[in-house]
Amino acid sequence: MDAEAATATNETEVYPADDATAEAAAWAEVAPSGAATEAVLARLSEAGEPLPAAEPAAPGCPIDDSCEPEYAGKSMGALVLVAAGIVFGDIGTSPLYVLQACFAPEHRLTPDAPTVYGVLSLIVWSLILVVSVKYAAFVMRADHRGEGGILALLALAVPYVEGGRVRRPKLWIGAALFGAALLYGDGMVTPALSILSAVEGLRVATPAFEPYVVPLAVGVILGLFAVQRRGTHRVGQLFGPVMLLWFAAIALLGAAELARHPQILGALNPAHALRFVRDHGLIGFLALGAVVLAVTGAEALYADIGHCGKRPIRLTWYAVVLPCLLLSYFGQGALLLRDRGAAANPFFHLAPQWSLIPLVVLATAATSIASQALISGAFSLTRQLMHLGYSPLVTVTHTSAEQEGQVYVPQVNAMLLVGCLLLVLAFRSSERLVGAYGLAVSGTMTATSVLFYVVARHCWRWSAARAGALVALFLAVDLAFLGANVAKILHGGWIPLAVALAIYTLCITWRRGREFLLAQRARERMSLDTLFGVLERERPCRTPGTAVFLTLSGDDAPAVLRHHLEHIPALHERVILLGVEPADAARVGPARRVAVEPLEHGFVRVTARYGYMQRVRVSEILDRCAEQGLAGVDPERTTFYVARERVQADGGGVPMAHWRKRLFAFLQRNAPSAQDFMALPPGRVVELGSQVVM
Repeated sequence: MDAEAATATNETEVYPADDATAEAAAWAEVAPSGAATEAVLARLSEAGEPLPAAEPAAPGCPIDDSCEPEYAGKSMGALVLVAAGIVFGDIGTSPLYVLQACFAPEHRLTPDAPTVYGVLSLIVWSLILVVSVKYAAFVMRADHRGEGGILALLALAVPYVEGGRVRRPKLWIGAALFGAALLYGDGMVTPALSILSAVEGLRVATPAFEPYVVPLAVGVILGLFAVQRRGTHRVGQLFGPVMLLWFAAIALLGAAELARHPQILGALNPAHALRFVRDHGLIGFLALGAVVLAVTGAEALYADIGHCGKRPIRLTWYAVVLPCLLLSYFGQGALLLRDRGAAANPFFHLAPQWSLIPLVVLATAATSIASQALISGAFSLTRQLMHLGYSPLVTVTHTSAEQEGQVYVPQVNAMLLVGCLLLVLAFRSSERLVGAYGLAVSGTMTATSVLFYVVARHCWRWSAARAGALVALFLAVDLAFLGANVAKILHGGWIPLAVALAIYTLCITWRRGREFLLAQRARERMSLDTLFGVLERERPCRTPGTAVFLTLSGDDAPAVLRHHLEHIPALHERVILLGVEPADAARVGPARRVAVEPLEHGFVRVTARYGYMQRVRVSEILDRCAEQGLAGVDPERTTFYVARERVQADGGGVPMAHWRKRLFAFLQRNAPSAQDFMALPPGRVVELGSQVVM
């Protein structure tokens, strides 16, 4: 086991690895034989306790190692390279289509000097306020055990929301969940739009490429999702050099045109932005729906903290990405002042004719990478949903032994791939697809601002004036973008909304159903002391051999054990109560992996601790038990008892719609079984079923 773990590249978990509340809920799924004990309910009720006044703490120390700084042993240059590859692809390729979208025919904007200056000023100050100030300076401080994203904010805010310290808690939780769900829709639209926009640059070179645009885009998308299984660190190392070359290229193209018209730098004055909105009225306001495309990918800076770390992301943004983006946008603005006809595709018109084909190739590679930030962010969000108890368990493959946050989720990867391909084949051009873009991002940014207030106010103990003033500034920008994008709903914006609504419904249905099952088990709990008293009085027949029962709490009798005694008044001579505790470390050393504690009446309590890079195998656990004196336990001659709950959606016990009960029953029925999780030997498992009526 140790040799195998040491050489493994990808290991899989089917349970959350941290967060006490989620751990309890997850074990109810992975080990359905365990009753919902007082320990479980105590953990769930801990959400009402106030957190320390300080900012959230860093992740805890590994089990067998002393605490070290995050990413110790790696050079900052290497980390910047990784960050460029997996975080900044989306926002870094926005110059391909932002100004083109701003001056699209439906906006009826003429690229004269006042308009160009106004649009550029909006873009520049959006980058400064949203990315540099909101996310890089403030929101990224709110990490939850090294993880970022809107669900990290929810995890920090849950004690105050669910504990009743925040008014209308369902509204706050719903906003966070829907904001997170919107990112899945955005993760489908981003690859389709960005890759199509890059491949369409071939049309600028020659119209002969027209028939090949969609097939090429499909091929690039397939290749992008195929490499995700290699892990974000390896993907970052592969994509990082390409993105650095891309940033250098767009900066040089923009600087060359900027040198011809340096007065365009006057757009740094925010008065141009205010004047543009004032002079153009409703049209100017709706143009914000295109300006917001310049900050798409900002949420990825926060969501991908677990993949890269805060310092590398901030350094890459301030030192590399932001300067290159500004040069590109100013260069395109200068070009429009010189040639209004370039508004049809200002980015590619910056390039000399001889460089168009190489630039298209580089842009295609860069836009492929642009999707990486959303894809890796979706993986992190999925894992966080499981940790918070809002998602069924799915396969999570850890791709790094040094850092827990780097994960790959095959189911999510497949879902996003199918969605991207359907969008490309349905819309077939970036011009038609741009209507579906921006709404999801602005909705998530708004939800992030709302949750940030809860964290700043209650977790960090900021005053209401301080937190309110800062969040009011954030919301002024977010709500303006959100309002401008509402007009896109009928032009494709409904797509990410529909995806988000489906995922949101799944999340709240799963959470409500699990709460019901936990409460049901709490009413059936039996302590070990009570069980031992029953054994003393009734003295059931003891048969030769060993039986293993999975347990959630070492102080309570698993439900499957009680059901076994109710129907078959016999028990094996030796009974092992086996519990597995996930650890906040890559691996747990052999000396601390298994603990054995003899109990009364032939019972033995075994606690196994595994890191997130280690696969749980019952044969290895029993071998460790033998080293500690629990000899004679052969997995091939041991009986493993597993419970399987079957949810019946025909009752009236839960105030949920009937179709939601059926949805939960379907999810529960298809959740990973304890047999798969523990790698139990085939033919040695006895499954006892129970029916729960909702």
